Amino acid sequence: MRQHLAWLLTAAAVLTAAPTAPTAPTARPAHCPRLTGNWYGDNRARLQRVVDAYGTCSGHTGAVAAFDWDDTVTRNDTTDATLSWVLRHDRLPRPARWKDTSPWLTGAADRALTSACGTGAGALLATSSRPRCTDEIVEIREHGTTMSGAPAFAGRWNHRRTVPRYAWVSPLFAGRTPADLASYARAARREALAAPVGATRTLGTHTVPAYVRYYDRQRDLIATLHRAGFRVYVVSAGVEPVTEAWSRAAGVDAAHTLAIRPVLDRRGRITVRTEGCGGVPDGRGTVIPYIDGKRCLLDEEVYGVRGAAAWHRQPRERRPALAAGDADTDVTFVGDATGAHLVINRNKPELMCRAYDDADGRWLVNPMFLAPLPPRSTPYPCSTTAYTAPDGTPGPVRRADGSVLPDQPDAVY
Repeated sequence: MRQHLAWLLTAAAVLTAAPTAPTAPTARPAHCPRLTGNWYGDNRARLQRVVDAYGTCSGHTGAVAAFDWDDTVTRNDTTDATLSWVLRHDRLPRPARWKDTSPWLTGAADRALTSACGTGAGALLATSSRPRCTDEIVEIREHGTTMSGAPAFAGRWNHRRTVPRYAWVSPLFAGRTPADLASYARAARREALAAPVGATRTLGTHTVPAYVRYYDRQRDLIATLHRAGFRVYVVSAGVEPVTEAWSRAAGVDAAHTLAIRPVLDRRGRITVRTEGCGGVPDGRGTVIPYIDGKRCLLDEEVYGVRGAAAWHRQPRERRPALAAGDADTDVTFVGDATGAHLVINRNKPELMCRAYDDADGRWLVNPMFLAPLPPRSTPYPCSTTAYTAPDGTPGPVRRADGSVLPDQPDAVY
């Protein structure tokens, strides 16, 4: 008993201090689940401290861990892989009007899609034989522009709650059911996992990744967290039936997979509307799990916070112990974590500014586990433009006390 108490006090002290280089492990009870695999630097040791301190090794259960999905647990985007499969197999329903697919779709995009793809509900788009149609859809999804370079979306939206090109994917399947979309995702999954690492394919004139891989170390981390009594969630800006088709193989079931949820009609078919959050009603993509929207969804679904309060940082007991992400869309919920903020380095400016500033000593940066990116050639512009305001204006990244972060060099790659 005395040895166990001494170990608990040691673990608590480690978590309240800034992380240091790994030291020889203290005695641990035999039931402590252990991480395996190679991580960058001392990241595995630091993650293990969180597992030990918040889990069954310290007599606790029910702590929350939350992971972004695409390019955090997998290499490459599973929603894009599904859309690629759908476009090559003519599974997208043709809308009556392309304008119906997004409240922000521009006239230029409407004309480009109408010319390349046609209109008139009731038929499937022949995208496999109409490369112009495929090109317009892929260009709008990837870059938010038409093939001619015109903006595909315009108007006003909260840039920390949604992004139109992400919100646009779910309405493309209006008229289909979640089961249909899940079946497409499963077919895409089989194909992408079978493709060799590095494989690409052509969609229209676009070259896109043909493969997806689960990161073994992330799957091991998730399994270890489960063994330690954590509740593990995925929170993604993908479409929920797609993310669910992939997440279960990483040990996260549908009940713990949170993503963009299409509103269904009376017959259970997907509509152009998506579910709201934080007092914002269901709408046409007004809020999705994007930046602050990921916090909102976790607050509502995991902690039962309702109304506008779900947009705000909660007390420590209503925040994840560990959170992991790879992009600016993850910066809010990853920053909320109380034990460790795990960042997969994909050179995304706001997230990397927060990670390298390491204000609370709990940020862990890890290179991508497969085909990592080279270091950024110039420092991240933390002091000037790395932050995106709700109105879309770029600005400096600020700490909780209002001070501006200095520019940060890329150091982990």
